[in-house]
Amino acid sequence: MQVAMSRVDGGLKGFAARNPLLVAGLLAVGIPTLVAVATQSWTREEGVHGPIVLATGAWLIWRRSDEIRREAAPGSFWLSFVVLLAAAALYAFGRAYGFLVLEVGAVYVAGVAIAYSFIGWRMLRKLWFPILYLGFAVPLPGWLLDSITLPLKYLVSDIVTSLLQAVGYPIVQVGVTLYIAQYQLLVEDACAGLNSIISLTAIGLFYIYLFHNASWRYALLLVALVLPIAIVANVIRVIILVLITYYFGDEMAQGYLHDTAGIVTFVSALLLIFLIDGLLTPVRRLLTRSTDAPAA
Repeated sequence: MQVAMSRVDGGLKGFAARNPLLVAGLLAVGIPTLVAVATQSWTREEGVHGPIVLATGAWLIWRRSDEIRREAAPGSFWLSFVVLLAAAALYAFGRAYGFLVLEVGAVYVAGVAIAYSFIGWRMLRKLWFPILYLGFAVPLPGWLLDSITLPLKYLVSDIVTSLLQAVGYPIVQVGVTLYIAQYQLLVEDACAGLNSIISLTAIGLFYIYLFHNASWRYALLLVALVLPIAIVANVIRVIILVLITYYFGDEMAQGYLHDTAGIVTFVSALLLIFLIDGLLTPVRRLLTRSTDAPAA
């Protein structure tokens, strides 16, 4: 135990002083990857959660640093070494051919392997949520995200068309394209907020873990509500953009207000999560009591 504590004690400066080659290697790999993900993923709506996940995930681990120092026990060197070799090959391939998801995923796997070598499997299990949560920082490929959200965009198109037709607007739908008056609106772009489902899930999980860690049943219920909340928020977003286009023209809708709508949609969805959480307080108490009740 004393050996394990000495390996993780002393903070970041102490760790760097004891493992200069390891730190140098991490910086040489991590900094270019961080720059790549910041310029290619974090600038898009579907990747806006990246820096938030990194910061809050690091904080979740830091807040348990005393426990890590007390209970750390080194893991298997050879297991860590094999995983690091596989991660290095994956990183080289992703970096060489421009597959950001492979590059970032390899860095993530390497980080977990290095953590295992220093603190062991038992401590990793205790840190399961921060480790899983940090996985949301790995950007999904665009084709996968599009295949997931395309059916939802059709659904949003149907709902928007039905609602606006019901109040008398001259709107028709062809696939994911809406026509109102002389204007055409592609819901594929206007409904880009659905790409923020991953962001909403990540932030929602962080909120649930921080405030409702005692009840996994309630946590699953709240996570299950992320998808309908995202759909509702995007229906509102598309309606706003359609009405802006109808009354003020296409340039106004596609300009500053279009970008603002994306921010408003994401914030509105988060507020809806918090509101529903407040309304479900009786359900949370019931599920928490059910979780805490001793088995018969």
